Amino acid sequence: MAITDWPADERPREKLLQRGPTALSDAELLAIFLRTGIVGKTAVDLARELLDEYGSLRALLDADQRQFCRSKGLGTAKFVQLQATLEMGRRHLDERLRRGNALSNPQDTQRFLCAKLRDYPHEVFACLFLDNRHRVIQFEELFFGTIDGASVHPREVVKRALHHNAAAVILAHNHPSGIAEPSRADRQITRRLHDALALVDIRMLDHFIVGDGQFTSFAERGLI
Repeated sequence: MAITDWPADERPREKLLQRGPTALSDAELLAIFLRTGIVGKTAVDLARELLDEYGSLRALLDADQRQFCRSKGLGTAKFVQLQATLEMGRRHLDERLRRGNALSNPQDTQRFLCAKLRDYPHEVFACLFLDNRHRVIQFEELFFGTIDGASVHPREVVKRALHHNAAAVILAHNHPSGIAEPSRADRQITRRLHDALALVDIRMLDHFIVGDGQFTSFAERGLI
């Protein structure tokens, strides 16, 4: 049965318009992107097959051109369209946290940090430098490590914060394992950084750990 023959509230496009994009499954969102299916399969059927093939929506979106174009129903045009869509999403997040914007929405901050750090195969430690009204001054990736950890130097964090004349900072790093649970080392370096920054009257607002679909806030855990 064609999607056009489905009840209106079950069609992905109509469902999105009525209930918003968050109401759709991964397969329904992908079906809207695909627009059409193939012989004997609707766009939703094809989307489900692709998700089974890749294992997840993220894996499909991260596929390189050669791998992507080998899949049924996909090709160079779809690959180009997808890359353009992903880049627009990244630029949208960047603009929401561009220089001079106040951090008034924690969800925007989380989405921004996830987009920046989630896909690294090794640990990356980064800082958001803010002024005294919590407006963004600069985002910087400061330390890069192996899959087991990054060597973080409090003196360098303080140096960069003073360079930007920051009044506050938000720390963030990723866990390539995908598990966003703070380790003992994470807790220790957070305390050292908090104390080092406090010596020069710079507030640490939070320390976020980015995992795979997981996100941990030290402030929400009461660890700062």
